[in-house]
Amino acid sequence: MQYLKAIVGGVLIPVIVYSLLGLVWPTFAKEARAPAQNNTMQLVCVGNLTRTYYLHVPPAVTGSRPVPLVLAFHGGSGTPAFIERESGFSELADREGFLVAYPEGVRQSWNDGRGVKAIPAQKDNVDDLGFVTALINDVARLHHVDRKRIFATGISNGGIFSHYLAANLSPQIAAIAPVAGGLPESLRDKFNPEQPVSVLIFHGTQRGRIIGTEEAARKWALHNGCARDPIVTDLENKNPNDGCTEKEFLYQKGKDGTEVALYRIEGAGHTWPDGLQYLPERMIGKVCRDINGTAIIWEFFKNHPKP
Repeated sequence: MQYLKAIVGGVLIPVIVYSLLGLVWPTFAKEARAPAQNNTMQLVCVGNLTRTYYLHVPPAVTGSRPVPLVLAFHGGSGTPAFIERESGFSELADREGFLVAYPEGVRQSWNDGRGVKAIPAQKDNVDDLGFVTALINDVARLHHVDRKRIFATGISNGGIFSHYLAANLSPQIAAIAPVAGGLPESLRDKFNPEQPVSVLIFHGTQRGRIIGTEEAARKWALHNGCARDPIVTDLENKNPNDGCTEKEFLYQKGKDGTEVALYRIEGAGHTWPDGLQYLPERMIGKVCRDINGTAIIWEFFKNHPKP
């Protein structure tokens, strides 16, 4: 058994290499690339690349009324199948009646604006903003999408990309919910989205070092014209055995009804709240079991459409 360091969404973590089995990367890299069932694979052309996304359409979505669209971005070295299973968004969509698109990054990565050469999509300067625009238009061609209710979420590299996406395509994105992903350093001094965007951030305090999510929340709140000081709430510790506690920072009264919410999860790692422990705790930290990240994200999205 050997050890090395690898990048998960731009964060260096130790990864065990089982040389006898030839396994070189975390469990999720071995999963099927496509979400498993009730999804269709769609292709769109962006420049000289043919890009892939998987679309989940609940049975209740018939085209008679406009429906929301949620974009769910996998983490670095992840897959659409992994983020679908990690988040549980397809099951929730079946109950609530919204579309979910699971885009596939180039070589399992996203160009989130950081310029990290070790991340393939950033090394090759892949046009992921163009991909998302083409994806949204393609879904709207197939289904009756409510253009005022297009939302984005993701974990790690996908979470950072959610920030970058909203900062650059704010007229198209109503709200975002990055998980374990901060604001790209490249946006720190030139942060000026065209329109306000509601933002919900999940921040595990034991997850490794990236751009601070507290700073990201303040920047979005300032840009949106929210109240200067957040309402701070200690959340109920429903599962004392998970080693985590949660505190919510809510910036209200932004332009166009926008809000910014930060869930600071003390003791949690590089993980999705109530999601999978996809690697051992010593590598990625704990999973918070007090709150369900997906349910909170969808409730936030429902309450924050474009005006």
